[in-house]
Amino acid sequence: MDLTPLIDVVFLLLIFFIVASEFKKNETILNLSLPNSTSTQKVVKKEEVTIEISKDELAYKAQKLTFEELKEKLVSIKKDTPLTVKIDKEVKYERVIKLLDILNQLNLNNLLLITKQGK
Repeated sequence: MDLTPLIDVVFLLLIFFIVASEFKKNETILNLSLPNSTSTQKVVKKEEVTIEISKDELAYKAQKLTFEELKEKLVSIKKDTPLTVKIDKEVKYERVIKLLDILNQLNLNNLLLITKQGK
């Protein structure tokens, strides 16, 4: 039995699925050490915005920014847009307050704080 046509069809299907699939791009840029938490919550994902904050850097949608640049970017988003905030456990409280002040000034209160799943 000749298997050549079968192999051709398998490779064509493989190519089709690779081309047709949508790969999720990595939206995290900072290497964060997240704090542990025992609670879990399921979130309905709509148009989600990710903000990351480390000891020295701040990132918005996988792009490193300053606090002033972040404020300029956040002005244009809708008030009900979910904001996913990832904060490194080594970040000083002052930087967190600065971020929360910016979000409060822009009335962006739909926050989700990301933690590692604890035991």
